[in-house]
Amino acid sequence: MSHVAVREVDPVDASAVPDAGFDAPHLVTELPGPKARAHIAFDERYTSPSLPRAYPIVPVRGRGSVIEDIDGNRFLDFCAGIAVNATGHAHPRVVAAIAQQAAELLHYSASDFYLPIYAHLAAELERISPFHGPSRVFLGNSGTEVVEAAIKLARYWTGRPYVVGFLGGFHGRTYGSVSLTASKAKYHAHFGPLLPGVYHVPFGSAGLDELEQRVFHRLVPANEVAAIVVEPIQGEGGIQVPDDAFLPRLRRICDQHGILLVADEVQSGMGRTGRMWAVQHWGVEPDVILTAKGLASGMPIGAMIAREHLMTWSAGAHGSTFGGNPVSCAAALATIMLLEDGLIENAAERGEQVRAALRPLLAAFPEHVRDVRGKGLLVGVQFDSGATAAAVEHAAFERGLMVLTAGDDVVRISPPLVITERETATGCRVFAEAVAAVAGR
Repeated sequence: MSHVAVREVDPVDASAVPDAGFDAPHLVTELPGPKARAHIAFDERYTSPSLPRAYPIVPVRGRGSVIEDIDGNRFLDFCAGIAVNATGHAHPRVVAAIAQQAAELLHYSASDFYLPIYAHLAAELERISPFHGPSRVFLGNSGTEVVEAAIKLARYWTGRPYVVGFLGGFHGRTYGSVSLTASKAKYHAHFGPLLPGVYHVPFGSAGLDELEQRVFHRLVPANEVAAIVVEPIQGEGGIQVPDDAFLPRLRRICDQHGILLVADEVQSGMGRTGRMWAVQHWGVEPDVILTAKGLASGMPIGAMIAREHLMTWSAGAHGSTFGGNPVSCAAALATIMLLEDGLIENAAERGEQVRAALRPLLAAFPEHVRDVRGKGLLVGVQFDSGATAAAVEHAAFERGLMVLTAGDDVVRISPPLVITERETATGCRVFAEAVAAVAGR
């Protein structure tokens, strides 16, 4: 376990977080407020227009499951920075681990030197991985970086050129990962040609029929495919939960043809679905598993965990100057402790609460609400159109609740895993009010 000392507190106890009375929603200005409007104008002068801002919030402080904006408005966070802030905002154990490590060593590149905390985190990631048997770990700075690492490792180890992904999948925006991404055409627009040798099939068992009957039969032989990369539950694609036969069959196909199965758990991993890894809901062991978003409670880090026998590449084949930064590693070690100290169980319980609270929307608004689905605290509410989903997202924001759209017509609900029963009930009530307001229009 980590050498980083942290204060022992109940990970789900609101009293463990500073400003436990930091309740939300609590709105004190119009939205956006005057300071927010001024900052947005300043921001839009200097920042890249490629940033797809969802709605006009300017967050400056967070505690637990609450975000405060620049005008003092407080929002209940059902977004968690796109499923990143697993332990909530400013959890004292994570903050303490960061502060202690920052006071000792901010950076030394693990690509060229033996950084102790890098190896400590790698050992922890092996321990919690879904593999039987030893593994090795490469640390990067983000999800897209470890997707790139997995593509390189798969091609290196197998000597094969082709990679298969799934329609609706999102794997990042750098060149290799965006070539695998197939959730929205806009991610590819104006950037071609993309990485060659990437094929896509539909997500789910019907897609595996296409893989075997069309791709392997007519396009590329199975023995030239290096890896199949899959999100066990698609996030950006609309919180798509596959049929129960899908992942076990995919594992059998990979075994049959010597293909590496890469599970992209950048969004679904680290306890978000009520298990440490989403693949564990189906009892499937991949060959490589990728994590990032929730791994360090908001600090930038990503990890590729691969079975040890796959790590045959030589020194210099891959590396990262900043990957495995010691401060991010300290945050990750503290995060893993918190997940195992009760947050994974809380994610399962609060997820059931969310789905039970929102399923009545199907009957109450049948013309607008199509589905409520997900596992743990990765929940999607599907609407009749993208316009309705976007309107609900904004109506929730106007009422002090932060959610985020996903896919073509889905609102994603992914709160911090520290969210309490009371906060969950409040957020679901506000969300229902937002749906009713949109339906009433």
